[in-house]
Amino acid sequence: MRLIIQRVKEASVSIGGETKGCIKNGMLLLVGIEDSDNEDDIGYLCRKTVNLRIFNDEKGIMNRSVMETGGDILVVSQFTLHASTKKGNRPSYIRAAKPEISVPLYEQFCNTLSEWLQKPVQTGEFGADMQVHLVNDGPVTIWIDSKNRE
Repeated sequence: MRLIIQRVKEASVSIGGETKGCIKNGMLLLVGIEDSDNEDDIGYLCRKTVNLRIFNDEKGIMNRSVMETGGDILVVSQFTLHASTKKGNRPSYIRAAKPEISVPLYEQFCNTLSEWLQKPVQTGEFGADMQVHLVNDGPVTIWIDSKNRE
């Protein structure tokens, strides 16, 4: 499971011109799921996400988590995070899980993240053609792969 975490001043996702989810200060998460992902990956990424110290403290140092700041989270599914560009110029998405695997894992990820955050998370709609709008704060953008725990 892969995440792109962006610290944002605001973010929203819309489908067909209708806003599906929006937040103010917090995190926009782009989530990619592959066939081998499971509950262990979900637990690892949820724990990392809510405890990641990427928000400024009173001295302007990134030393506070989204939980400490009371920030919100917007989660958007993004199968293209598993794109392979090794061969040719057209990316392959063969590593991205099919909906029968990825939808339940995506929903479980959102529910588990909400439990860790102790409030609801906003979401897009899995598999929909979405438009994501954001104001990246910093900018701060972090990539985490549950299979490559650096």
